[in-house]
Amino acid sequence: MTDGITRAREILGRVFGYRDFRGPQQAIIGHVVEGGDALVLMPTGGGKSLCYQIPSIVREGTGVVVSPLIALMQDQVDALKLAGVEAAFLNSSLDAGTARAVEQAFVAGHLDLLYVAPERLLTDRFLSLLERSKVALFAIDEAHCVSQWGHDFRPEYIQLSVLHERFPAVPRIALTATADGITRQEIIDRLALQDARHFVSSFDRPNIRYRVVEKDAAREQFGRFLRDGHQGEAGIVYCQSRRKVDETAIWLSGLGVAALPYHAGLDAEVRRVHQQRFLREDGIVMVATVAFGMGIDKPDVRFVAHLDLPQSLEGYYQETGRAGRDGEASEAWLAYGLSDVVLLRNRIDESGSPDEVKRVERQKLEAMLGYCETTECRRRVLLDYFGEALEPDYRCGNCDNCLEPPETQDGTVAAQKLLSAALRTGQRFGAGHLIDLLLGKATPRMVQFGHDRLPTFGIGSELDDLGWRAVARQLVAAGYLHANSERYGALQLTEPARGLLKGEVSIRIRKAVRRKTGARDRAGRATRPAALPPGIDEALLEALRACRRRLASEQGVPAYVVFHDATLVEMALLKPGTLDELRQVSGVGDTKLARYGEAFLAAVREAT
Repeated sequence: MTDGITRAREILGRVFGYRDFRGPQQAIIGHVVEGGDALVLMPTGGGKSLCYQIPSIVREGTGVVVSPLIALMQDQVDALKLAGVEAAFLNSSLDAGTARAVEQAFVAGHLDLLYVAPERLLTDRFLSLLERSKVALFAIDEAHCVSQWGHDFRPEYIQLSVLHERFPAVPRIALTATADGITRQEIIDRLALQDARHFVSSFDRPNIRYRVVEKDAAREQFGRFLRDGHQGEAGIVYCQSRRKVDETAIWLSGLGVAALPYHAGLDAEVRRVHQQRFLREDGIVMVATVAFGMGIDKPDVRFVAHLDLPQSLEGYYQETGRAGRDGEASEAWLAYGLSDVVLLRNRIDESGSPDEVKRVERQKLEAMLGYCETTECRRRVLLDYFGEALEPDYRCGNCDNCLEPPETQDGTVAAQKLLSAALRTGQRFGAGHLIDLLLGKATPRMVQFGHDRLPTFGIGSELDDLGWRAVARQLVAAGYLHANSERYGALQLTEPARGLLKGEVSIRIRKAVRRKTGARDRAGRATRPAALPPGIDEALLEALRACRRRLASEQGVPAYVVFHDATLVEMALLKPGTLDELRQVSGVGDTKLARYGEAFLAAVREAT
């Protein structure tokens, strides 16, 4: 193992330009180099790729990487080639001649890594190629796709147990940034990883600030969020429907934001172009459904916003994890309302899934609701969901609840009024009608059903519409009310509600806060990216960025594939004058030194 780690460390510096491994990377790489199977759970930006890339180079043969997305393969292969690694991919974007050439290189042992989609890997043709080739390892990336409980479920992943059955001597490493206990066990069972060593890193992304707001004209709320510190920055905005994606992109464009839509209803070429622009241009905001994002490697996404409630904390964590991969301050912003709950529950109930799947999906939605309505540290709640226990009084200092602790109040009487209103109207009406009843609004519908004559009519004047919606939402989140999707979101009492209605239990609720027009949102702004190191020549840094943009454009790759920002900052501090001095900069491997060294040295000379 010592020899393997020694070689791995040499490759880390020579090929990738890094001095030291991060976190558990060395232990994972050493285990796989020695032929062991591994299950790796590591947050986005934690360095998962090196955990299979380096062993693929160290071990004899080719590392076969199962990857679910064409765009992800392309980015990974581009970056590896620029670092001097022999890498290729096989997917539907290749013409027949190019695909044959890649297959021949694979069989001949000329590749260090080969990326392949699961659909292609499972074909008789590719399995035959595997039989005739020397395989160093199998890496199953985005392994959570094996889980039937998640929105990224890929049926082909279930069949990947064939790798263990047909090639038992080849080590396998399954990697994901998103897996709760159920998903983790399913990965183990379906991929036959019972004997694999588990490497579980902290799921914490301390550079991301989490904020949840009550929907009150969500689009305008998001507009304020952008103006409060994210203008001109790259970001992703998630919406539940294609129509909302298109409308939001048009609206943002009208505000002067460089916004692009992305969803499955768009032509494949349009999606490709939009994704390419997002990756290669600065300041693009992608408005998308959950069809976008898996495998996106862009390091400088400064915010991820959800204009609708995600269906699970797994999806939310994965989507928000696309922000701040470079470690700089970023934000996860979410607006949600009771109507989101009704919509998502309706989707679950009307789906053709088995009852057991529906039950688990409802539990996941309830956990998402609990996260939104918690008055505790959001990071603690999120990490606890993924099995990472923190002290009950833990405070991260970088979420809205920690920065501006919400005011709570005894909500027992208000809850009893709302529960009574639901009971007296036959539990057949949604929150809007019940709130009108409590506020004493004699709407035509109210009069039609005679509800203006009920004892509960007008007894809720102590709260306004926003306040009552907050009460209704929190009662749903706490499990006292159920939004019946079969009755268009009618609020119905659950069994625990009886005790609350009778005064046998009490409840504290979060006070609703109405945002004043034009007010700046202090808690909603993340700490801006760390100030540049003292003494740095900002003109030189900009010259280095211009050099990077030019080289990236010439080679048709995203700028960060050439060098990350951190590498340019170190360059600007050291002001290297020779290739040997440039080699000391983190992120500058031998191949990139030979390819780009003179260009960046020239940029340093001209700027100084």
